[in-house]
Amino acid sequence: MNRSNDVQLITYVDRLGNGDIKALDTLFHDQLNGVFGGVHLLPFFYPIDGEDAGFDPIDHTEVDSRLGSWEDIGKLGETMDIMADMIVNHMSAQSPQFQDVLAKGEASPFWPLFLTRDKVFAADQHEDIAKIYRPRPTPCFTDISLRNGESVPFWTTFTSNQIDIDVTADAGQAYLEKILTAFERNNVDLIRLDAAGYAIKKPGTNCFMLEETFDFIENLSQQAHSRNMKCLVEIHSYYKTQIEIAKRCDMVYDFAMPPLVLHSLFSGDPSALANWLKISPRNCVTVLDTHDGIGIVDVGPEGDKPGLLDAQQIDALVEKVHDNSNGQSREATGAAASNLDLYQVNCTYYNALGANDQAYLIARAVQIFSPGIPQIYYAGMFAAENDMALLARTNVGRDINRPYLNQAAVNAALEKPVVKALISLIRLRNTISALGGEFSVTQQENSLRLHWQADSSYARLTVDFAALEAVLTFTENGIEQSVEVSVEGLVETATA
Repeated sequence: MNRSNDVQLITYVDRLGNGDIKALDTLFHDQLNGVFGGVHLLPFFYPIDGEDAGFDPIDHTEVDSRLGSWEDIGKLGETMDIMADMIVNHMSAQSPQFQDVLAKGEASPFWPLFLTRDKVFAADQHEDIAKIYRPRPTPCFTDISLRNGESVPFWTTFTSNQIDIDVTADAGQAYLEKILTAFERNNVDLIRLDAAGYAIKKPGTNCFMLEETFDFIENLSQQAHSRNMKCLVEIHSYYKTQIEIAKRCDMVYDFAMPPLVLHSLFSGDPSALANWLKISPRNCVTVLDTHDGIGIVDVGPEGDKPGLLDAQQIDALVEKVHDNSNGQSREATGAAASNLDLYQVNCTYYNALGANDQAYLIARAVQIFSPGIPQIYYAGMFAAENDMALLARTNVGRDINRPYLNQAAVNAALEKPVVKALISLIRLRNTISALGGEFSVTQQENSLRLHWQADSSYARLTVDFAALEAVLTFTENGIEQSVEVSVEGLVETATA
């Protein structure tokens, strides 16, 4: 059975269960048997505990030995699709390559691998530098001293420990090819291109999603295709930009869905969600939560161009999340808790909905019956609540939604009614053949209907956002079944 469209899990290896790859494989074949067709393994490279939770690798081709080995990854990939992050924009300042640059300066063979301000801009191009799009409030350059005392402004899009790579240089191309080779040899099927939108820098532009960036992504995708892998592009942007990006790559994230589902549940009005699902890319990966916060920029306006939600609706959404989480999300968002990401709210999706089991299950039903490959974040899978203790310990805003769930915590979560119901819903979704057919969406007042039609079968999810009621009706082998989407369990009723 082809499971390439089945629901997938997003997880850190070290933060779930017994914390290594073999244990994760056991979890998929034991307690979560048949639930997931694939897994996005968040950075498992050496080291997993850098400044940015693995997104600042010292060696992007080495599995952190605390998690296991490439052999373990390969074995996991024998029965599941594996998605791995390809961090194309930067690498750790602690890497041997950058340390060699610090020691030898321009005499280092790795000098061409890294970007400096002066490789892109002349000293007097202050106006061009001011145009650079910033995902974070920190400067895009960091002055770093070489061993000889010379201070060099290296390009650091995200943090001072993440040195940007010159992906246009031969050294940069060789670096990326080495990563692709490691993935190909170890059963990786899908590559998530992390921060790809920032990879190409050009004077006179905002250095984000340029025409040359599309060319870079397309070229990288072709290399992946030649190795039997596909690419998912990770970009937060204006919704029309996302639609255009989707036309030129294998897959994109539907980052507009998480805030639109929240807005629908908070207001009882699914019209904005319905309008989006009519035009959203079909070659997408759907999420409600990830290792980052709940994005807002994806539904907002761009300049004088209207967004999927207006400013008042967005403000109301954010405030409702803060209220539902009893102010916990406020402690982890914006300038609080050393938060570095603009336009995101840090909170578990479960707490964003006020830990309301019925609302949460409906949100998941909408996600997994919308077009695309659904991915469910491990914290969301187990209906985890905000980890305020971890937030207090690290003072990193996103850690509120990055809990360490040991095997005892997993066992306890599997007994929660909402988790049991979610697992049942996922299992059911993975068996419905109509999801390979044609999709349509209709909306009337408070109700939303997601309809899939194949040759001789159909599936229809009907949600009343005001009443918080949902029903799934579908046919298999000529028999119509109706399932109430509720935390009491999925009650299947077969009718003639």
